Amino acid sequence: MSTDARRSPGTASGPTPPPGTAPRPAAPPGTARSAPDRLLAVLAAFDHDHPALSLTDISRRAGLTLSTAHRLVGALTEWGALERDDTGVYHVGLRLWEVAALAPRGLALRQIALPYLEDLYEATHENVQLAVRDGDEVVYIEWLSGRSAVGVHIRVGARWPLHATGVGLALLAYGDAASQDGYCRESLTSFTPYTITDGPRLRRVLAEVRRTGVAVSSRQITEDALSVAAPIRGPGGAVVAAVSVVVPQAGAQVPVLTPAVRVAARGISRALGWQPDEPRRGSLIPGRGTGPS
Repeated sequence: MSTDARRSPGTASGPTPPPGTAPRPAAPPGTARSAPDRLLAVLAAFDHDHPALSLTDISRRAGLTLSTAHRLVGALTEWGALERDDTGVYHVGLRLWEVAALAPRGLALRQIALPYLEDLYEATHENVQLAVRDGDEVVYIEWLSGRSAVGVHIRVGARWPLHATGVGLALLAYGDAASQDGYCRESLTSFTPYTITDGPRLRRVLAEVRRTGVAVSSRQITEDALSVAAPIRGPGGAVVAAVSVVVPQAGAQVPVLTPAVRVAARGISRALGWQPDEPRRGSLIPGRGTGPS
Protein backbone atom coordinates (compact mmCIF):
# COMPACT_ATOMS: atom_id res chain seq x y z
CA MET A 1 0.00 0.00 0.00
CA SER A 2 1.11 3.58 -0.45
CA THR A 3 2.27 5.67 2.46
CA ASP A 4 -1.02 7.59 2.23
CA ALA A 5 -2.67 4.52 3.72
CA ARG A 6 -0.87 5.24 6.98
CA ARG A 7 -2.60 8.57 7.24
CA SER A 8 -6.18 7.21 7.23
CA PRO A 9 -7.54 4.84 9.90
CA GLY A 10 -9.50 1.72 8.97
CA THR A 11 -12.30 2.28 11.42
CA ALA A 12 -15.66 0.66 11.56
CA SER A 13 -17.07 3.98 12.70
CA GLY A 14 -15.93 7.56 12.96
CA PRO A 15 -15.56 10.57 10.68
CA THR A 16 -12.53 9.36 8.72
CA PRO A 17 -13.12 6.62 6.14
CA PRO A 18 -10.85 3.55 6.10
CA PRO A 19 -7.96 3.35 3.64
CA GLY A 20 -9.09 2.02 0.29
CA THR A 21 -12.71 3.09 0.70
CA ALA A 22 -12.47 6.21 -1.41
CA PRO A 23 -13.17 5.77 -5.11
CA ARG A 24 -10.15 5.48 -7.33
CA PRO A 25 -9.47 8.73 -9.12
CA ALA A 26 -10.28 8.80 -12.79
CA ALA A 27 -7.35 8.60 -15.13
CA PRO A 28 -5.97 11.95 -16.30
CA PRO A 29 -7.46 13.23 -19.56
CA GLY A 30 -5.88 11.51 -22.52
CA THR A 31 -4.69 8.55 -20.44
CA ALA A 32 -5.96 5.22 -21.70
CA ARG A 33 -7.09 2.71 -19.09
CA SER A 34 -6.76 -0.95 -19.94
CA ALA A 35 -9.74 -3.28 -19.83
CA PRO A 36 -8.49 -5.02 -16.66
CA ASP A 37 -7.99 -1.63 -14.99
CA ARG A 38 -11.56 -0.62 -15.76
CA LEU A 39 -12.91 -3.95 -14.59
CA LEU A 40 -11.00 -3.74 -11.31
CA ALA A 41 -12.13 -0.14 -10.85
CA VAL A 42 -15.75 -1.37 -10.89
CA LEU A 43 -15.02 -3.92 -8.15
CA ALA A 44 -13.00 -1.38 -6.16
CA ALA A 45 -16.03 0.91 -6.09
CA PHE A 46 -17.49 -1.37 -3.41
CA ASP A 47 -16.19 -1.27 0.16
CA HIS A 48 -17.45 -1.62 3.72
CA ASP A 49 -18.97 1.86 3.66
CA HIS A 50 -20.47 1.34 0.20
CA PRO A 51 -21.68 -2.29 -0.02
CA ALA A 52 -24.62 -1.43 -2.28
CA LEU A 53 -24.33 0.86 -5.29
CA SER A 54 -26.49 1.96 -8.18
CA LEU A 55 -25.07 1.91 -11.69
CA THR A 56 -24.61 5.68 -11.51
CA ASP A 57 -22.73 5.36 -8.22
CA ILE A 58 -20.46 2.69 -9.70
CA SER A 59 -19.77 4.87 -12.73
CA ARG A 60 -18.86 7.84 -10.55
CA ARG A 61 -16.75 5.97 -8.00
CA ALA A 62 -14.91 3.99 -10.68
CA GLY A 63 -14.26 7.07 -12.82
CA LEU A 64 -15.96 5.52 -15.85
CA THR A 65 -18.54 6.71 -18.31
CA LEU A 66 -22.03 5.41 -17.67
CA SER A 67 -22.01 3.34 -20.85
CA THR A 68 -18.68 1.70 -19.99
CA ALA A 69 -19.81 1.01 -16.43
CA HIS A 70 -23.05 -0.50 -17.75
CA ARG A 71 -21.15 -2.88 -20.03
CA LEU A 72 -18.65 -3.98 -17.36
CA VAL A 73 -21.27 -4.33 -14.64
CA GLY A 74 -23.33 -6.50 -16.97
CA ALA A 75 -20.38 -8.80 -17.59
CA LEU A 76 -19.54 -9.04 -13.89
CA THR A 77 -23.16 -9.72 -12.99
CA GLU A 78 -23.44 -12.48 -15.59
CA TRP A 79 -20.30 -14.12 -14.19
CA GLY A 80 -21.55 -13.79 -10.60
CA ALA A 81 -19.07 -11.26 -9.26
CA LEU A 82 -21.94 -8.80 -8.78
CA GLU A 83 -25.61 -9.32 -7.99
CA ARG A 84 -28.52 -6.98 -8.76
CA ASP A 85 -31.46 -6.80 -6.36
CA ASP A 86 -35.10 -6.00 -7.11
CA THR A 87 -34.50 -2.26 -6.70
CA GLY A 88 -31.75 -2.22 -9.32
CA VAL A 89 -28.95 -1.81 -6.77
CA TYR A 90 -25.79 -3.90 -7.12
CA HIS A 91 -23.97 -5.88 -4.43
CA VAL A 92 -20.84 -8.03 -4.42
CA GLY A 93 -21.79 -11.52 -5.57
CA LEU A 94 -21.19 -14.90 -4.01
CA ARG A 95 -18.86 -15.91 -6.85
CA LEU A 96 -16.26 -13.48 -5.52
CA TRP A 97 -16.64 -14.96 -2.04
CA GLU A 98 -16.03 -18.42 -3.47
CA VAL A 99 -12.84 -17.25 -5.15
CA ALA A 100 -11.68 -15.26 -2.10
CA ALA A 101 -12.13 -18.33 0.09
CA LEU A 102 -9.20 -19.91 -1.80
CA ALA A 103 -6.76 -17.26 -0.54
CA PRO A 104 -4.24 -18.99 1.76
CA ARG A 105 -4.04 -15.89 3.97
CA GLY A 106 -7.82 -15.56 4.21
CA LEU A 107 -10.44 -18.18 4.94
CA ALA A 108 -7.97 -21.08 4.92
CA LEU A 109 -5.79 -19.45 7.58
CA ARG A 110 -8.86 -18.47 9.57
CA GLN A 111 -10.15 -22.05 9.63
CA ILE A 112 -6.83 -23.39 10.88
CA ALA A 113 -6.47 -20.66 13.50
CA LEU A 114 -10.04 -20.58 14.81
CA PRO A 115 -9.74 -23.34 17.46
CA TYR A 116 -6.72 -21.58 18.97
CA LEU A 117 -8.46 -18.20 18.81
CA GLU A 118 -11.43 -19.69 20.66
CA ASP A 119 -9.09 -21.11 23.32
CA LEU A 120 -7.50 -17.68 23.74
CA TYR A 121 -10.92 -16.11 24.08
CA GLU A 122 -12.00 -18.65 26.70
CA ALA A 123 -8.81 -17.93 28.65
CA THR A 124 -9.30 -14.17 28.62
CA HIS A 125 -12.91 -13.37 27.63
CA GLU A 126 -11.50 -10.34 25.82
CA ASN A 127 -11.33 -9.33 22.16
CA VAL A 128 -9.20 -11.75 20.13
CA GLN A 129 -7.92 -10.81 16.68
CA LEU A 130 -6.17 -12.52 13.77
CA ALA A 131 -4.49 -10.38 11.13
CA VAL A 132 -2.16 -10.48 8.15
CA ARG A 133 0.02 -7.84 6.53
CA ASP A 134 -0.81 -6.21 3.21
CA GLY A 135 1.87 -3.72 2.28
CA ASP A 136 2.00 -0.99 4.93
CA GLU A 137 -1.26 -2.05 6.54
CA VAL A 138 -2.64 -4.82 8.69
CA VAL A 139 -5.83 -6.55 7.56
CA TYR A 140 -8.05 -8.30 10.10
CA ILE A 141 -9.32 -11.69 8.93
CA GLU A 142 -10.98 -12.85 12.18
CA TRP A 143 -12.25 -11.24 15.36
CA LEU A 144 -13.86 -12.76 18.44
CA SER A 145 -15.49 -10.26 20.79
CA GLY A 146 -16.74 -10.59 24.34
CA ARG A 147 -19.94 -8.91 25.51
CA SER A 148 -18.17 -6.84 28.14
CA ALA A 149 -14.87 -6.49 26.28
CA VAL A 150 -13.43 -3.09 25.49
CA GLY A 151 -14.86 -1.51 22.35
CA VAL A 152 -12.55 -1.64 19.34
CA HIS A 153 -12.73 0.05 15.96
CA ILE A 154 -12.23 -3.07 13.87
CA ARG A 155 -14.17 -5.60 11.86
CA VAL A 156 -13.20 -8.44 9.58
CA GLY A 157 -11.65 -6.85 6.51
CA ALA A 158 -10.69 -3.62 8.29
CA ARG A 159 -7.29 -2.09 7.66
CA TRP A 160 -5.06 -0.10 9.98
CA PRO A 161 -1.52 1.25 9.67
CA LEU A 162 1.07 -1.20 10.96
CA HIS A 163 2.57 1.07 13.61
CA ALA A 164 -0.74 1.72 15.41
CA THR A 165 -1.74 -1.84 16.36
CA GLY A 166 -0.24 -4.73 18.27
CA VAL A 167 -0.65 -7.17 15.39
CA GLY A 168 0.81 -4.56 13.03
CA LEU A 169 3.89 -4.10 15.21
CA ALA A 170 4.36 -7.88 15.41
CA LEU A 171 4.19 -8.17 11.62
CA LEU A 172 6.40 -5.16 10.93
CA ALA A 173 9.04 -6.27 13.43
CA TYR A 174 9.60 -9.49 11.50
CA GLY A 175 9.52 -7.95 8.07
CA ASP A 176 12.63 -7.44 5.98
CA ALA A 177 15.02 -4.66 6.98
CA ALA A 178 14.32 -2.59 3.85
CA SER A 179 10.56 -2.45 4.48
CA GLN A 180 11.11 -1.56 8.13
CA ASP A 181 13.54 1.20 7.21
CA GLY A 182 11.19 2.63 4.60
CA TYR A 183 8.23 2.55 6.97
CA CYS A 184 10.10 4.24 9.79
CA ARG A 185 11.16 7.06 7.46
CA GLU A 186 7.60 7.96 6.51
CA SER A 187 5.15 10.26 8.26
CA LEU A 188 3.20 8.19 10.77
CA THR A 189 -0.44 8.88 11.55
CA SER A 190 -1.36 9.91 15.06
CA PHE A 191 -4.68 8.69 16.47
CA THR A 192 -4.15 9.57 20.13
CA PRO A 193 -1.50 11.54 22.05
CA TYR A 194 0.21 8.20 22.71
CA THR A 195 0.48 6.94 19.11
CA ILE A 196 4.00 6.23 17.93
CA THR A 197 4.81 8.91 15.34
CA ASP A 198 8.59 9.07 15.69
CA GLY A 199 10.71 6.85 13.43
CA PRO A 200 13.58 6.27 15.90
CA ARG A 201 11.10 5.39 18.64
CA LEU A 202 9.35 2.95 16.30
CA ARG A 203 12.69 1.30 15.53
CA ARG A 204 13.28 0.78 19.26
CA VAL A 205 9.81 -0.68 19.70
CA LEU A 206 10.36 -3.12 16.83
CA ALA A 207 13.68 -4.20 18.31
CA GLU A 208 11.93 -4.89 21.62
CA VAL A 209 9.28 -6.95 19.83
CA ARG A 210 12.00 -9.10 18.26
CA ARG A 211 13.74 -9.46 21.63
CA THR A 212 10.66 -10.52 23.58
CA GLY A 213 8.62 -12.17 20.82
CA VAL A 214 5.51 -10.12 21.66
CA ALA A 215 4.23 -6.66 20.81
CA VAL A 216 2.46 -4.48 23.36
CA SER A 217 0.42 -1.62 21.91
CA SER A 218 -1.04 0.71 24.52
CA ARG A 219 -3.50 3.55 23.77
CA GLN A 220 -2.34 3.77 20.16
CA ILE A 221 -5.75 4.03 18.45
CA THR A 222 -8.06 4.64 21.41
CA GLU A 223 -6.98 5.74 24.85
CA ASP A 224 -8.87 2.97 26.63
CA ALA A 225 -7.34 -0.10 24.96
CA LEU A 226 -4.16 -2.15 25.14
CA SER A 227 -3.25 -5.11 22.97
CA VAL A 228 -0.71 -7.89 23.29
CA ALA A 229 0.22 -9.61 20.03
CA ALA A 230 2.51 -12.40 18.88
CA PRO A 231 3.71 -13.46 15.43
CA ILE A 232 2.49 -16.61 13.67
CA ARG A 233 4.96 -18.53 11.54
CA GLY A 234 4.46 -20.62 8.45
CA PRO A 235 6.16 -23.90 7.47
CA GLY A 236 9.47 -22.23 6.59
CA GLY A 237 9.63 -20.12 9.74
CA ALA A 238 8.61 -16.84 8.11
CA VAL A 239 6.02 -14.74 9.95
CA VAL A 240 2.75 -14.95 8.01
CA ALA A 241 0.19 -13.54 10.46
CA ALA A 242 -0.26 -12.28 14.01
CA VAL A 243 -2.71 -12.92 16.83
CA SER A 244 -3.61 -10.52 19.62
CA VAL A 245 -5.85 -9.96 22.59
CA VAL A 246 -7.22 -6.47 23.27
CA VAL A 247 -8.13 -5.46 26.82
CA PRO A 248 -9.02 -2.28 28.71
CA GLN A 249 -5.89 -0.23 29.24
CA ALA A 250 -6.74 0.48 32.84
CA GLY A 251 -5.65 -2.46 34.93
CA ALA A 252 -4.22 -4.42 32.00
CA GLN A 253 -1.94 -7.22 33.20
CA VAL A 254 0.54 -7.72 30.37
CA PRO A 255 2.60 -10.43 32.16
CA VAL A 256 -0.60 -12.50 32.56
CA LEU A 257 -1.77 -12.03 28.97
CA THR A 258 1.60 -12.64 27.31
CA PRO A 259 1.85 -16.42 27.91
CA ALA A 260 -1.70 -16.98 26.64
CA VAL A 261 -1.05 -15.05 23.44
CA ARG A 262 2.26 -16.85 22.91
CA VAL A 263 0.58 -20.25 23.32
CA ALA A 264 -2.08 -19.32 20.76
CA ALA A 265 0.51 -18.08 18.27
CA ARG A 266 2.65 -21.17 18.71
CA GLY A 267 -0.34 -23.47 18.34
CA ILE A 268 -1.44 -21.82 15.09
CA SER A 269 2.14 -21.88 13.81
CA ARG A 270 2.43 -25.61 14.46
CA ALA A 271 -0.94 -26.21 12.80
CA LEU A 272 0.40 -24.38 9.74
CA GLY A 273 3.40 -26.71 9.62
CA TRP A 274 6.05 -24.76 11.52
CA GLN A 275 8.64 -26.96 13.19
CA PRO A 276 10.36 -24.83 15.86
CA ASP A 277 13.18 -27.31 16.39
CA GLU A 278 14.17 -27.36 12.73
CA PRO A 279 16.47 -24.78 11.14
CA ARG A 280 14.84 -21.93 9.30
CA ARG A 281 14.61 -22.29 5.55
CA GLY A 282 17.88 -21.05 4.10
CA SER A 283 19.87 -21.59 7.28
CA LEU A 284 23.23 -23.35 7.00
CA ILE A 285 23.66 -23.98 10.71
CA PRO A 286 21.21 -26.26 12.56
CA GLY A 287 19.11 -24.28 15.00
CA ARG A 288 19.94 -20.92 13.44
CA GLY A 289 17.86 -19.04 10.94
CA THR A 290 18.70 -16.23 8.59
CA GLY A 291 15.92 -13.98 9.88
CA PRO A 292 15.15 -12.50 13.27
CA SER A 293 14.05 -14.89 15.99
